[in-house]
Amino acid sequence: MSRSNVRRISIWSSGAYVAICLVVLVLSSCQSSQHVSLTVSAAASLQGALGEIETAYFSGHPKVEFRNNFGSSGTLAREIEQGAPVDVFLSAAGKPMDDLESKGLITAGTRQNILHNSLVLIAPPDSKLQSPAGLADQSIRIIAVGDPASVPAGQYAQQTLNALHLSDQVKGKLVLGKDVRQVLTFVETGNADAGFVYATDAHISGRVRVVATVPESAHEPIVYPAAVVKTSANQDAARTFVEFLGSDQAKAIFTRNGYTLAAP
Repeated sequence: MSRSNVRRISIWSSGAYVAICLVVLVLSSCQSSQHVSLTVSAAASLQGALGEIETAYFSGHPKVEFRNNFGSSGTLAREIEQGAPVDVFLSAAGKPMDDLESKGLITAGTRQNILHNSLVLIAPPDSKLQSPAGLADQSIRIIAVGDPASVPAGQYAQQTLNALHLSDQVKGKLVLGKDVRQVLTFVETGNADAGFVYATDAHISGRVRVVATVPESAHEPIVYPAAVVKTSANQDAARTFVEFLGSDQAKAIFTRNGYTLAAP
């Protein structure tokens, strides 16, 4: 073989190597620039604040988009158990998260308590209701609470009625909502004379009056844990977002929306 042929083969080999490297770099670049869609299942009471949180997060992570599924924490947890494709779960109580964790459905090391909330008794603005004791009065015919079977706010309300010795007196007045936002709507529209919701729900409404804030001693602590779901196909992106929920920027948004921050 002539030297010129050898030279041509050598040149071709070098060019092929460079071309292959370029292809690899392009493919790597394309892969790293792919958008990630995170599905977040969150307690209904988080709707307003979570939207702000995600907007703030997107400004620093423009490749990430969100798909939110809001509802009662118990229902959302059951959906995850049944295989719903969820990346991040935010609950309004510890038990739904405990249930998932005990079944190995939460990624180890990602769970963190991010918020606290308060339970309040609300009524229409023109209501004469002055205290929880007034719920036993004949003028109060319908009291809206979340369904205790799946709604943490309903469980806290039930605990409160028991603690205040009102359960027997109001038993026939209760109407159950599928989540805490439906309870709020019942009272806003006048379809209920009173209801128990979170302080943050009352905070966003101009159509209800806070009658009283329920003493914390009357119910279990209202804690909001967040975690990455074990079956998520976007583990790294989900972890990063859950970590952001504990950032100073996120905390400022939560505080502005009326939440109390969980202790570190």
